[in-house]
Amino acid sequence: MNTRRNLVTGMGVAALGLIALPGITVERPRPTRDADDGSYFPNARLLTHEGKEVRFYDDLIRGKVVAINMMYVSCTGRCPIATANLLRVQKMLGERVGRDVFMYSITLQPVLDTPQQLKGFVDRHHVGPGWLFLTGAPEDIEQLRFSLGFYDVNPEVDGNLANHSGMVRIGNDVYQRWTMAPALAEPEQILATINHVDSRAVHTA
Repeated sequence: MNTRRNLVTGMGVAALGLIALPGITVERPRPTRDADDGSYFPNARLLTHEGKEVRFYDDLIRGKVVAINMMYVSCTGRCPIATANLLRVQKMLGERVGRDVFMYSITLQPVLDTPQQLKGFVDRHHVGPGWLFLTGAPEDIEQLRFSLGFYDVNPEVDGNLANHSGMVRIGNDVYQRWTMAPALAEPEQILATINHVDSRAVHTA
């Protein structure tokens, strides 16, 4: 069971192809438990695409099964394909979305991607309920990026916006079971990874 709960430690961040936000300098922390709430993640204030203020851990992660990716509205590379894949995953999850499984996309360009910009993205892509698009203060987004493992140990790779993450962080906070799936993988593979961490999923042959 420990190996399933700690899948995150076995993921090589160098293979993730992740980025840093221009002009932001923060210490690169390793995920560690917060003494106050037991979380591995910052409890940053964020804004949803609907303009609602939420706390990252308290409101979005605590006690939930989640799938999280990072994107930005003006991206013309991986983001549209990843969004299309995740839309198919959302459809395959059906009524589980927003009830058993929660989907989150966090912008990598928080200065540009306001809630209004994110709402326009949601509308254009016909994203359904249960999937929130999030923005916040640049320093909080950067801290979340590192805490979620969306970075590369090579500073040159990490600092190149074109190399932003093509991964989805998937986890079950109750069981501290965390893993990743490629956002460009077949939607069935992403769904299978979600089902792997969701103890409520019904598995059939």
